[in-house]
Amino acid sequence: MKVLVDTSIWSLALRRRGGPAKPNDEEKCLVALLVEAIRDGRVLVAGPVRQEVLSGIATLEQFAEVKTKLDPFPDQPIGSEDCIEAARLYNLCRRRGVECGAVDMLLCALAYRNERTILARDGGMERSIAAIEAETGKRLAEVPPSGIS
Repeated sequence: MKVLVDTSIWSLALRRRGGPAKPNDEEKCLVALLVEAIRDGRVLVAGPVRQEVLSGIATLEQFAEVKTKLDPFPDQPIGSEDCIEAARLYNLCRRRGVECGAVDMLLCALAYRNERTILARDGGMERSIAAIEAETGKRLAEVPPSGIS
């Protein structure tokens, strides 16, 4: 099954190695899952995720480097129906008391409508996925959620 990779995972995988924060065991496992999905040719990128990953990069050189790393991954097409589904899923999550972001809901809608899974490790996204899975019975997460707080 194709995998939509969330910004949280790309951020882990593309993190500058010289930084002060070293990845913990869970983060290493998530990056390994991404590498496995890349090797299997299963990774897709949603345009808004690509935009989030590329936003806020300090230098043109770093921007070009990250863009080049993302270039090989095909885009998941996005249509009006996906945006409408994202709004429906947003409302579903809000009724269940779950705060959610627009990009997260679009990624969930893309996964829901196109038989994809999502690789993410972000508390808000995980709570949204859990609410949608509980309501619809449809699996969206590539890996089980961590300790959702």
